[in-house]
Amino acid sequence: MPEPVMALAAVITAALILYALTGGADYGGGVIDLFARGPRAKDLRALIARAIGPIWEANHVWLILVVVLTFVCLPRAFSTIMTALHIPLTILLIGVVLRGSAFVFRAYDDPSDEVQRRWSLVFAVASVVSPWALGVTLGAIASGRLTLDAAGRVQTDFVSAWAAPFPAALGLLVVALFTLLAATYLTLETDDAELQDALRGQGLAAGLAAGVLAFVSLAAAESGAPQVWAGLTQSAWSAPFQLITGGAAITALAALYARRWSLARAAAAAQVVLVALGWALSQLPYAVPPSLTLADAAAPDALITLVLTILAGGAMFLIPAFVLLYRVFGKRLW
Repeated sequence: MPEPVMALAAVITAALILYALTGGADYGGGVIDLFARGPRAKDLRALIARAIGPIWEANHVWLILVVVLTFVCLPRAFSTIMTALHIPLTILLIGVVLRGSAFVFRAYDDPSDEVQRRWSLVFAVASVVSPWALGVTLGAIASGRLTLDAAGRVQTDFVSAWAAPFPAALGLLVVALFTLLAATYLTLETDDAELQDALRGQGLAAGLAAGVLAFVSLAAAESGAPQVWAGLTQSAWSAPFQLITGGAAITALAALYARRWSLARAAAAAQVVLVALGWALSQLPYAVPPSLTLADAAAPDALITLVLTILAGGAMFLIPAFVLLYRVFGKRLW
């Protein structure tokens, strides 16, 4: 049996991955909305709205779960992260609110082109800013810049920990990966060949950008995130793990190019899962490198065990509810 704190770390990682696969694709839809051009742009935006409309609010459950579990079970890590990184986290939350508000107002406000363009712009820009801020936050945590003094207080100027090359590159990588996810998902939400080809083009561009940004992020990690660099270059699992991740990325691009939509979706999802797992594994055994290990940041084992037990009971209702939601509203999920 794993220690309670390790089981907790696995649950938090799983929740982040689920948020990337679900809510991340919703953000990617906004990025595609931003770059939609041509005579079919309005149809493409309608497809995006139809696909994410019934599910986008529910997908935030996974992000809320990450925040609550960290707050309750890793209180020292929570206070350190929220203090030092409150600027990108505030940007993330503002983006989430503006994105959701614009999405709803676009549906119910004046249907004139001018009003629709205004709400579409807010929706699209927030869909870029929010995942970027999420990636920046994760990059700043992994970078090892959040240090504590002898009294256990984080030493920060509130900017330098996240305004650095590695967090910025990771933020852009997250945006590109989410856009790739959205493009591959949406190709299966329509039978319109023109719209599928438009999504194919955006997906290929996002996938290529993700490849470039992955190398940029890795290069920036050597000096900007030594814990990540060591994990990704010196660990026994590193080389095969990166080969598998690269294989998933190439498969996604090749499948998109060949118009094999189902394979493209599966490969893009696998790529996102592997990137997230690589980030998580490279941080072990730290919650906030290099200051706090998971054990140092954790609440008492009894509390963590109780929380995980309650969560397991709740999952018996939550997971079937999500399956039903996607089965009802996902055109070709099954």
